[in-house]
Amino acid sequence: MHRLRNKRILLGISGGIAAYKSAELVRALTGAGCDVRVVMTQGAKEFITPLTLQALSGNPVHHSLLDPEAEAGMGHIELAKWADFILVAPASANFIARLAAGMGDDLLTTLCLASIAPLAIAPAMNQAMWLDASTQANIKKIQSVKSIQIWGPDQGQQACGDVGPGRMIEPINLAQLLAQQFESKALSGKTVLITAGPTREAIDPVRYISNHSSGKMGYALATAAQEAGAQVVIISGPVQIPPPDRVQVISVESAQQMLEAVEAKLADTDIFIGAAAVADYRPANLATQKIKKNNDEMAIHLVKNPDIIALVAAKSDKPFTVGFAAETQDILSYARGKLEKKNLDMIIANDVSNKEIGFNSDDNAVIVIEKDQEKEYPQASKYQLAQQIISHITNKL
Repeated sequence: MHRLRNKRILLGISGGIAAYKSAELVRALTGAGCDVRVVMTQGAKEFITPLTLQALSGNPVHHSLLDPEAEAGMGHIELAKWADFILVAPASANFIARLAAGMGDDLLTTLCLASIAPLAIAPAMNQAMWLDASTQANIKKIQSVKSIQIWGPDQGQQACGDVGPGRMIEPINLAQLLAQQFESKALSGKTVLITAGPTREAIDPVRYISNHSSGKMGYALATAAQEAGAQVVIISGPVQIPPPDRVQVISVESAQQMLEAVEAKLADTDIFIGAAAVADYRPANLATQKIKKNNDEMAIHLVKNPDIIALVAAKSDKPFTVGFAAETQDILSYARGKLEKKNLDMIIANDVSNKEIGFNSDDNAVIVIEKDQEKEYPQASKYQLAQQIISHITNKL
C-alpha cells in the first residue's frame, strides 16, 4: 500500500446500494497517503451524501457537469488532467452501458472520456443484471476499445436477497488492487541515477545565484523508475518536497557538489537522467563575509559551471543518458542542438515560458527527442508524464 503515497486518485461513484462502501474505500485510500477527489453521479447521491465523502477525503465532492462554482475552482477538464488513476466503484449497469456507448452526459462519464489516466471499474449490481447479455456485451466492449480494467464482481449474498455474482469487491481489496497498478518490473535489476532541482551558487555566506526549479519533475521520474523496479538514486539540489519512498536522496547545493556526487555513483549506473536545472555560471570568487551595500552598483565576475550531463555522455562507458531542455523559444531546435552537441541518447524538451507547465507547476507537457524521431506528450501531471517517459526509456533498452 506504500505505493499509493502522494498518488492522485479520482474515485467515481455511481448509483447503487454498494455506494455506502465507497466511504470505507475513501478512508482506506487517504489512510495510505492518496489525494482523493470524489465524483458522484446523481444516482449515487441517493445512497450516500456528498458531505460524508467530503469529510473523509478532505476535498470538495464533484457531481455536476455544469456547476459554475466548480468550474471556477477545478474545472472538469482540469480534474481529468489531475488524476493519476480513475477508479469507479461501484460501477452500475447503467454507468457501464453509458461508458460503453462513449457518452459524456454527466460529469463522471465526461471525465472518463477526457482523461488519459488509467481507468478501472468495480461493477456492483443484481446478479441477473450482471449476467444479462447486454451487460456482458458492454463489459467486453469497454475492455477491448478502451482497455479498461474490470475489478470484480464478487460472488455472494446481495442486498436484494439474491445469491450470485454482482457484489462489489471489498474496499480494502480494491485499495490493494489500486496499489498494484503503480508497480512493474520493467527496470528490475537496473540502477537509475537522476539529478533534480536547482543548484545554488554562493556569492557570499548570505546570497546565492539560483533558479525557479522545484525538483518536481525529477522526483516524479524517480518515483516512476522505482515503481518500475529500478534501484534509484537522486542527486538533489535544494527543494521543498518530500523524498520518494525507497529512493536514495543525496542532497547538494552547488553544481560542483552535484558533479562530484554524480561521479561517485556513475560506475554502477545503467540510466542517467539529468533533470536538474544546474546554474550555468557561478561567481569566480566567493566572499568570506557578507558583502555590504556600500556602492550604488556591484559587479560580479562569473565563470562557467561544469556541464554535468555532457561530461557523463562523453565517457566511453557512459550509461543511457537522458537530458532535459527547458526552453522559452525555438524549443525543438535548441533541444535537438543539445542532443547532438552533448552526445545524448534522448532529450526531454519543455516550454518553461508557459505558466501552466513552467517551473513549480504540478503539470508539464514535453517532447521526447531522439536522433531519428520525436514524440510529443500532451499536458498531464508530472507523475503521469514521468511514467510515460520511463516507459519510453524502457522500450529503448
